Amino acid sequence: MTSREKIQLALNHWEGELPVDFGTTGVTGIHCRVIEGLRRHYGLEDKPVKVIEPFQMLGEVDEELQQIIGTDVTGILGRTDMMGCTELEYHLQTTSWGQKVLISKEIDMTTDSNGSAYVFAKGDRSYPPSAVMPSGCYFFNGIERKFAVDDDTLDINDNLEEFGPMSDIDLEYFVSQVDKAQNTGKAVIASFGGAALGDIAFIPGMSLKDPKGIRSVAEWYMSTIVRSNFINKLFDKQIDIAIDNYRKLWDRVGDKVDVVFTCGTDFGTQESQFCSAETYSNLWLPHYKRMNDWIHLNTTWKVFKHCCGSITPLIPAMIESGFDILNPVQINAKNMNPQQLKDEFGQQLVFWGGGIDTQQVLPNASPSQVKEHVRRQCEIFGKGGGFVFNSVHNVQANAPIENVVAMFETLNELRNKK
Repeated sequence: MTSREKIQLALNHWEGELPVDFGTTGVTGIHCRVIEGLRRHYGLEDKPVKVIEPFQMLGEVDEELQQIIGTDVTGILGRTDMMGCTELEYHLQTTSWGQKVLISKEIDMTTDSNGSAYVFAKGDRSYPPSAVMPSGCYFFNGIERKFAVDDDTLDINDNLEEFGPMSDIDLEYFVSQVDKAQNTGKAVIASFGGAALGDIAFIPGMSLKDPKGIRSVAEWYMSTIVRSNFINKLFDKQIDIAIDNYRKLWDRVGDKVDVVFTCGTDFGTQESQFCSAETYSNLWLPHYKRMNDWIHLNTTWKVFKHCCGSITPLIPAMIESGFDILNPVQINAKNMNPQQLKDEFGQQLVFWGGGIDTQQVLPNASPSQVKEHVRRQCEIFGKGGGFVFNSVHNVQANAPIENVVAMFETLNELRNKK
């Protein structure tokens, strides 16, 4: 059975050999520091790790590591990153923790007198920086550069600047990358994006030199209540653009893509939700449903929704929205009990994640505890299919290499039993 066939079984809720994903998207990856440690552990060539997603400093899981881990998915990322910098040319840089990495040529990791490194939108230093990696941090944080909002001049197009029609250059790039990915024999997940309705990572406009509109996170959250009509119009236009882009993509790549990552808007905290189920149903559901209905009617793609936190009360509405896949399945958040999630929603959603708690277990447990935890999660989520193993969000820089290796060893043991 090929990797793609294993993923297809899982997507259609048939139980088979455990499928695994690491490194294919910005929410299923591994920090570059851990990638370096894994290469060293497995005796692979000592070389700088390529940073494929610099906002979170995610490293490339190259073919050598894919073989060791046994991944079943290959990912398609965009031509530019979250800060608008091109991912086509790389140069050698040294991080604040002393690691040599290959990173976008438009990003300079040199730190200032306080130990902070900055990124400038599209690499243009004539504007203020759009992201910062403070001293002692292992990833970048967006910088808010606009706070005041003038309701008399507020224009939805200002908050749509980074979600416009796909250019011919970007379209051809995606087509070429999909063609390459198809030859791997793995399932293909494409981060086409475009439907990040209120995704807080995008609100500050890190990819924009001079962001306009509502660009303060606090102002955005207030706007969902006090400017709900404006937000509705914004979402409606954003979905119009997204569907037009998906139409272009489907016409060119078709069923060579298995899964599309469209949206990473978070609705949960560790303890609760950012909004009520009623608010989600009134403000987000109609727009998500229109997009997902189009995808299901016109393509063979399955739709991947990333949403962190304690979101059990929102899951029925997410299913009604038409999402096929939920990630990262944050099992350590309140009321996110794995068995309950599987029992209540396992026939309607594919759980892509939830394989290991990355906040407590992976960084703090012993290797034997990691193995037992992974076995238990696979036993729960894997029963009856509908599960792709991945960690709860990205594997962070603080994960001990021996624990990450214990996770991979357990996965190989479970698959060899089949």
